[in-house]
Amino acid sequence: MSVVEPVIVPRADHPISRRDIDSDALRVLYRLREHHHVAYLVGGSVRDLILGRRPKDFDIGTSAHPYQIKRLFRNCWIIGRRFRLAHIKFGMKTIEVATFRQNVPEPLPELERGAVAPPDEPQVVASSPANPMVHPDNTFGTPEEDAFRRDFTINGLFYDIATYSVIDYVGGLADLERRVIRAIGDPHVRFVEDPVRMLRAAVLAARLGFDMDDLVLDAIARHRGLIVKASPARLMEEYFKILRSGYAEASFRALGRVRLLELVTPELRSPPDAVWDSLARLDTYRQRFPGAPPELTNAILVGALLVPLGALNRRPAGGQAPPDPRGERLSFGMLPVAKRDLERLRQLLTIAPRLVDPDVPPRVARSLPHRPAFADALVWEEVFGDTPERLAHWAHVSRQRAQPTEGPPGEAAAGSRPAGRRRRRRRRRGRGGGPSTPGV
Repeated sequence: MSVVEPVIVPRADHPISRRDIDSDALRVLYRLREHHHVAYLVGGSVRDLILGRRPKDFDIGTSAHPYQIKRLFRNCWIIGRRFRLAHIKFGMKTIEVATFRQNVPEPLPELERGAVAPPDEPQVVASSPANPMVHPDNTFGTPEEDAFRRDFTINGLFYDIATYSVIDYVGGLADLERRVIRAIGDPHVRFVEDPVRMLRAAVLAARLGFDMDDLVLDAIARHRGLIVKASPARLMEEYFKILRSGYAEASFRALGRVRLLELVTPELRSPPDAVWDSLARLDTYRQRFPGAPPELTNAILVGALLVPLGALNRRPAGGQAPPDPRGERLSFGMLPVAKRDLERLRQLLTIAPRLVDPDVPPRVARSLPHRPAFADALVWEEVFGDTPERLAHWAHVSRQRAQPTEGPPGEAAAGSRPAGRRRRRRRRRGRGGGPSTPGV
């Protein structure tokens, strides 16, 4: 690949401030720099910071190799089979750090160029060229090579913590100005390499309010049928990302317009208005938070689609797949709905109506907070219900359950015994003061 001179925008000419970058991400960037590695904030976080939006993730690209990163951070885990990534944990938060990489035309049988791995680690081999939809992208590279292997120009921007400048190899800054989604390279090639990029193009345009480039639209129209060859589990995860984004309604409408929705989930080809109302309510709830709240579980998210479709009451089509022993197998297009999510959804749908029923029997009401799906049902009614006064009562009950029982200092709670002490069993004696006979 010929060398491209990047556009470098100094700190005075762009809006990104370190105050808007996650403090733990800054900590990772600074430590990598202290050990003489190139370290950039990369991808969607740079895009969102320039647009004045709060990024949902702060990903980092670096010249350090995965096991060099691991030596710098005790809270680091190496993941991935096709390409190794470093996940640095800060409590419930994860900062993803990836070594700059490049695309290569042929698979390499050896470790990534220059990689240093422990002797007991398996070698990382590029994917077979027999499958054109899996591109062998497992070799380390330069920042420039890394930029050109990304999907869309507005995702190919870097923020350099050393100089506080924005670096653009692919024309992403100009496309941000034009508010357009444009592929890096030929979209006909990039979408055949990875059909999921078609879905991401439509979703990204909907979330940002951008237009898709004409070449992108033409490539989607020509290659949209390839989406059915993508991994169903991967598509399920993409659906969950959409549902958590706060722009679910706009995203699914965009997927409908480019006719990808009907291929992945035919049930949504012409959905009833109840589906759009459900997604609008989900978006309204999600947008109250700076990030996706953990209370929005997979069961609630998938229920936002399945319930208004009435899909929980349908049986699988004859001959397609045998039902599971409990008869709960659900076919939702080509997407696999995990049994645990489906079971939790059924449980919360049993509890939710009772939360808003003013005539629920007292005995039943006392049992509800002890049900496993109680918290999910409470969120479900908050998202999709219309009885805030009843929810306020149950929210108060939930907070009380979460608080430890308090009493006067040095005094145990009523009805309890000091921890670690067992109640001594009284010996049973017979008449005359002697020991009783067993069984008498």
